[in-house]
Amino acid sequence: MTRYFIELQYNGQEFHGWQIQPNAVSVQENLEQTLSLLLNKKIKITGAGRTDTSVHASYFVAHFDYSSEINIEQLITKWNNFLSKNITILSFQKTNNEAHARFSATNRTYHYIISTKKQIFLQNLSYKTHYSLDVEKMNEAAKILFEYEDFTSFSKLHTDVKTNNCTIYSAEWVRKGDLLIFSIKANRFLRNMVRAVVGTLLEVGKNKISVEKFRNIIESKNRGNAGFSVPGNALFLSDIEYPIEIFNSKLDKSKLFPF
Repeated sequence: MTRYFIELQYNGQEFHGWQIQPNAVSVQENLEQTLSLLLNKKIKITGAGRTDTSVHASYFVAHFDYSSEINIEQLITKWNNFLSKNITILSFQKTNNEAHARFSATNRTYHYIISTKKQIFLQNLSYKTHYSLDVEKMNEAAKILFEYEDFTSFSKLHTDVKTNNCTIYSAEWVRKGDLLIFSIKANRFLRNMVRAVVGTLLEVGKNKISVEKFRNIIESKNRGNAGFSVPGNALFLSDIEYPIEIFNSKLDKSKLFPF
């Protein structure tokens, strides 16, 4: 049996997230159905994580096992022809059987897109704010994230995780024309965490809460004290990293992110 790592990207607008679920269209389901058809065998695909409804991935990794030899280039072409128009396979390669798309990952990066003016071509990929935002203050608050590990205040309630601890490596707001882009990198993320962090930082930018209040929210470990969760349609999973001995991507992932 050979394990293959797949690199792909998807536009989340038609999907109810990555994971297969009853009576809903998912990325995982579309991938498994089409690959099983092409290989004439039931194939189970394991993703690097779960993205929620309408969330995008400019870069995503998954793996599957197969017992026969595969013509990789030929399969990529055929697979892309069968897949939804909102999913594309970028590459895949053999790896060792202990490598795992989810558990072997060392960190992940997300981007969130805020539009400060009406964007008719980007309205499904960005979140429009009607407020003037203090970006300097938002970045000041974002730096506080590095001082903590327990992010219960930004986690969806009643999840099945064993710990709410995460290590955040970077978090920053950057202006690009009429867009305001938030990037955040961590070893792991909790359910709904990025959207809750963004929503709370926007409250800082609107001067509705202070930078010190942002700190207090983290320390409270209470989701009810944090801000609203921004919509998923402006959130992108943009990078997943692995130890080089597990998986060495040949792609320039920075060029895959559309902004």
